[in-house]
Amino acid sequence: MNFDIVKAPVITEKSAHLSEQNVYVFKVDKKANKTQIKQVIEAKFNVKVESVNTLNTKSKPKRVGRYAGKKKTYKKAIVKLADGNKIEF
Repeated sequence: MNFDIVKAPVITEKSAHLSEQNVYVFKVDKKANKTQIKQVIEAKFNVKVESVNTLNTKSKPKRVGRYAGKKKTYKKAIVKLADGNKIEF
């Protein structure tokens, strides 16, 4: 099993609010599918996953002084855990 599929948790105000409802958000590999993400999360954190939703983020404009560019895009997985399971960061 390739644990490199899940790269990092997404920690924002919205994801913190979702974690109260047993839903967690992760940055994942662009080539990963929902089944692979579910297997890795269950094995890595020893929890039971109920559902996985994925989305590809869009690049947003970013400025540093007079230089303009764009933020990188990434794939995001929204993972809902079964009742009684938790992930601590």
